[in-house]
Amino acid sequence: MADIFNIIAANYTTVGGMVPSKTPYVAVNPADYQGSWEGKYSTGESFSFTVSNVSGFRAKVRYQSGSTVKYQDVLIKDASFRIGDSKFMLAKLGKATIKTVVTNPYDGTTRLNTAYATRAN
Repeated sequence: MADIFNIIAANYTTVGGMVPSKTPYVAVNPADYQGSWEGKYSTGESFSFTVSNVSGFRAKVRYQSGSTVKYQDVLIKDASFRIGDSKFMLAKLGKATIKTVVTNPYDGTTRLNTAYATRAN
């Protein structure tokens, strides 16, 4: 049980903790987010985000990296959203910064992968 708490604590400090934002949720421009986003991590592994059904500050997202595929309804706040262990941050139109926490399955250590994505369409 202590191992689980160590992993959670490590991820918490790696990502910077859960500091609540003081800004309210506001409607976003769907054209800024909708579409397919692609990029590569520093390890050479490709990833993609497909953002659809953007309405107000809500969206449906599909994330794929290697054999990992995740589907999630997300809330967009401060030009970013989270899906699983990844955070998508809109940098400028057609460009985004991606931060993903990766846990080593052998020793439980974590690292933060930072990558950049561009909209494919």
